[in-house]
Amino acid sequence: MSGRAAEPPPDATLRRWEREQAQLKASVVEEDTEEWQKDSSFAGLERVGGVDLSYIKGDDISACASLVVLSYPALEVLYEDCRMVAVSAPYVAGFLAFREVPFLVEAVQRLQQEEPKLKPQVLLVDGNGLLHPRGFGVACHLGVLTDLPCIGVAKNLLQVDGLVRNELHREQIRSLQREGDTFPLTGTSGRVLGMVLRSYNNSSKPLYISAGHRVCLETAVRLVKSCCRYRIPEPIRQADIRSREYIRKQLCSPLEVISSEPESRKEEAEMDD
Repeated sequence: MSGRAAEPPPDATLRRWEREQAQLKASVVEEDTEEWQKDSSFAGLERVGGVDLSYIKGDDISACASLVVLSYPALEVLYEDCRMVAVSAPYVAGFLAFREVPFLVEAVQRLQQEEPKLKPQVLLVDGNGLLHPRGFGVACHLGVLTDLPCIGVAKNLLQVDGLVRNELHREQIRSLQREGDTFPLTGTSGRVLGMVLRSYNNSSKPLYISAGHRVCLETAVRLVKSCCRYRIPEPIRQADIRSREYIRKQLCSPLEVISSEPESRKEEAEMDD
């Protein structure tokens, strides 16, 4: 298949996107807002959602947007929505939301119309929240537009506010000996932007957790850990698996499928490591 890529946006578009992020950021709530969030065992939490976009390798325009809802704490799939979409915005670092969030908002709206009783009480998002150059990553963006609690779960460190993948950072990662171990991501501003979590004993690769909307960082980390059977929390893992499978069935082809974040395009096996 010949490669297809969305055209890079003009500077005027990037400036408009920055203004929109700044306007929406004013609506972000960085604290817990739900009763279940305040309970040590999350009593009252029954449905956890996960979202993901998967692409065909070499084609940055055709994608599958996936929303799944899992029961909690059993983590059984209650609902799934996979749709092929035509992505018009290119990937630009710091502006992933403008490429992917419109399709995820539509998926949440369809769920609310078709199965309102299965509406998730929180969404886990494959990307960053407050850990972002302008403090407004994809998990914040989706949270504000849907008014759902959202958590950013990234597989790689976004290097902002002085955070770098240097030897000190790698040493801190090595210090995470057991699943559940964490250390904070403190920027040069002095602000804690996220938390590094070892989510699974069998994987030394951590996750980078950040609050998105209507959840505090401590609650976000506890919830993500409780949703991990493998390295990737089950709501995102299931959204990813099902979006990849949907593309393969639609194309009747074993074409290689990749995940949404260009910097974290991974082999299928990584989902279980």
